[in-house]
Amino acid sequence: MTDRAFTVVRTSGRQRIALGVLIAIVAVGASVPLWASTRTARTLISFLTLLAFAEMWNLLGGYAGMVSVGQQAYIGIGAYSLWFFSDKMGLQPFLGVPIAGVVAALIAVPTAVLVFRLRGGYFAIGTWVVAETYRLILANNTQAGGGTGVTVTSAGEMGQTMRLYGTYWMALVVAVGSILIVYFLLRSRTGLALTSIRDNEVASQSLGVRVWRTKLWVYVLSALGFGAAGAVAYLNLLRIQPDAAFSINWTAYTIFIVVIGGVGSIEGPIIGTVVYFALQETLAKYGTWYLILLGAIAIAITVWSPGGIWGFVQRHWNVQLFPVHRGLRLAEAVGPPEDSAVCAVDESGSGEGT
Repeated sequence: MTDRAFTVVRTSGRQRIALGVLIAIVAVGASVPLWASTRTARTLISFLTLLAFAEMWNLLGGYAGMVSVGQQAYIGIGAYSLWFFSDKMGLQPFLGVPIAGVVAALIAVPTAVLVFRLRGGYFAIGTWVVAETYRLILANNTQAGGGTGVTVTSAGEMGQTMRLYGTYWMALVVAVGSILIVYFLLRSRTGLALTSIRDNEVASQSLGVRVWRTKLWVYVLSALGFGAAGAVAYLNLLRIQPDAAFSINWTAYTIFIVVIGGVGSIEGPIIGTVVYFALQETLAKYGTWYLILLGAIAIAITVWSPGGIWGFVQRHWNVQLFPVHRGLRLAEAVGPPEDSAVCAVDESGSGEGT
């Protein structure tokens, strides 16, 4: 018998190269307001905020198994929090963005206590009902503009260039931050707990996973991301109306992005957001046919590749830009020379030797 040594493998040379490319893309992206047109910068702001929405929803639904159709609640809360702290409290609008995220996270705590009593489809419907409740509260609040809404006047009073630059960079920070939060969370023990809860909640609880606390942590974190990104979106739009800020369309587009890109992967929402914006820019002129085509594409990808576009790429070419799994490299220590092997261990802890 021979003794063997194992080393844990988290990244490969190819993944380090990909990381360097991604850092370069972010660096180039940060310079966009300096040379791009105003229209291009505003389009990219929308792109980055939707990317943040998709990453946060994917964390909630793709990794934790909590399929919510009410995350627009925290977009609206983030937007109104931005208006309140900027216009009513006199805070600089850019500083209002992180505070809006914190407010959304705080409101998510009592909301979670309520909706966590529901399971499956009832949970999805319950989150939508909660979002509608928040919309009605603000639509009937005359101090918050009622049904006609409010305008973030403090942001509008800034110079156009300053607001454009600041809003774009805030959107970039929120988007990149959402990716990094998901990445580092999934590489921790909490990431293992999340996937075990998604696969079998009862079994994971019997193994000692603190299911309720883990789900609460992820739900609140997702609300924080939605709130901050929602504040950035309306820092760009300026006009906040309850019907628009709390519209289910926000979550519908987000779910579409995650489904076509790939549920349960960090790369999937990135691919999905690119595809969604490409379709929007080329097909939006066709009116309702555009929406019908989006639905047809989502159905086709769900049937053809349940793992989305990125799932298809990963399955055929074994590409992974954000490695969150653990690997064991089997090396020769004592005995006759043999080829080393790598045992890849996924998030649920299973292994497959190669």
